[in-house]
Amino acid sequence: MAVLVWIVGCGLALALPILAIALSARAFRHYATPLAGVMEAADAVAEGDFSVRLAEQGSRDFRQLAHSFNRMTQELDRAERQRRNLTADVAHELRTPLHIIQGNLEGLLDGVYEPGDAHIEATLDETRLLSRLVEDLQTLSLAEAGQLELVREPVDVAELLADLQTSFSGQAEATGVRLEVKVDGEPKALNVWADYGRLDQVLGNLIANALRYTPAEGTITLSAMPNADWVEIQVSDSGQGIPAEDLPYIFDRFWRGDPSRPHGGSTGLGLAIAQQLIRAHDGRISVTSEVGQGTTFTIELPPGVRSY
Repeated sequence: MAVLVWIVGCGLALALPILAIALSARAFRHYATPLAGVMEAADAVAEGDFSVRLAEQGSRDFRQLAHSFNRMTQELDRAERQRRNLTADVAHELRTPLHIIQGNLEGLLDGVYEPGDAHIEATLDETRLLSRLVEDLQTLSLAEAGQLELVREPVDVAELLADLQTSFSGQAEATGVRLEVKVDGEPKALNVWADYGRLDQVLGNLIANALRYTPAEGTITLSAMPNADWVEIQVSDSGQGIPAEDLPYIFDRFWRGDPSRPHGGSTGLGLAIAQQLIRAHDGRISVTSEVGQGTTFTIELPPGVRSY
């Protein structure tokens, strides 16, 4: 009996380490194989391949790791596409005014054109467009990076809309468009804690767009009202409207939709800047439109004075 116990004891003494090694090897393979896949995918990303994805399988921890990795590479891929598109768009937008400036100057030097006011003014207009494009790109870049400084103060929205009506009344009259203001609610309910100049910039851009696309005898309405937890500001026009297929893209950089629509010297960045500026104010901006019926841009901002 003692011999049997001794033999069993020796067997266990030998079997337990072997079993432990086998279990460790199995566990190592269980974790090492997926980790090798993660490391290989990470190396591919480091070399610039943002299309790589991991299979979301295995243990819960590795499924979560793969899911997070895939989200990261998807965002990197999207950011890289945006960067390439922006570079191409900027090059395209710079090319036209530069060609016009170069052509006008070469024509003057070669004696093709007389150095009259018309050609000098046309050249100057193109330099102004380039200046606006550079300024808009800088504003958009800072806003997207969250580095745009906002000078916040209490802003009376009703007063802001009245100022805008005065500023654009001359252009509206010149094009035969009625510019109206409608305010609903007590003045205190229409106060926001915001950068007056930036809000003026956003709304001014929306009004300029509305004037560009609203025919004579049309109407542009600026309105404000309290709405639940927001102060709602709208710029509505009775213009030609925006096709439904274009609506998802109008806040994209350099998006202009139908090439037959007038651009009026626009840099194509105004709505992208407007969206970023409203987001910087913790607000949101949206648009509704119907072809032939007009367009309404709606801005929602948190009301009252806030501490930052």
